[in-house]
Amino acid sequence: MIWIIGDSTVEDNKPPFRGWGWAMPGFTREGVTVRNEALSGRSSRSFREDGLFEPVEREMAAGDLLLIQFGHNDEKDDERHTDPDSTFPEQLRRYCDAALEKGAQPVLMTPVSRRFFVGDGSLLYTHGEYPRAIRKLAEETGIPLIDLKQMSRELYMSLGEQKAEELFVHFSPGENADYPDGYSDKTHFNAYGAKVICELVVNGMRGIPVCAPFLKDNGKD
Repeated sequence: MIWIIGDSTVEDNKPPFRGWGWAMPGFTREGVTVRNEALSGRSSRSFREDGLFEPVEREMAAGDLLLIQFGHNDEKDDERHTDPDSTFPEQLRRYCDAALEKGAQPVLMTPVSRRFFVGDGSLLYTHGEYPRAIRKLAEETGIPLIDLKQMSRELYMSLGEQKAEELFVHFSPGENADYPDGYSDKTHFNAYGAKVICELVVNGMRGIPVCAPFLKDNGKD
């Protein structure tokens, strides 16, 4: 079984919004169950404090995978906040330790990049020191890392501003009744974008020996 914990960029969500975890079942071998427990607005701290990790910790079993992606909401200046030099890696380590104690394999992930282009065609860095903290923890513990921040950033820049927008929820004025004046999200994906980002995750998983057996071979069972 593959367990996924994280925030709105990961969760199944409701159309037109989709997190990349929603698309994961399309990349797994027959017989592999995906439990996407990610939920909108959660940080590494609030996910645990809200009791969302309790069923994961209770039901996780030997041989399972636990994919962990936080950071978007850890940087918020409210009760969800964690410090990238202390409480953030401490929370991530607790998730990893819980998996290891059950005989499951944790996989750390840097938060998927936001889409904030600047005038020269480059992207703003919007996650501060949180990706660095995750990379450091992975290096210190030997826990596998998927650097989704870097992978998604490179993807957006290769597509360019207009094409990259197609991955995200966006509407022209009058196109959607809920957004009569139009809408262009820079964080949350549509179904197409969720699949594209999930493919980045899967490519990262293919490079991790313990993850590869959960996945289809080149798109086939």
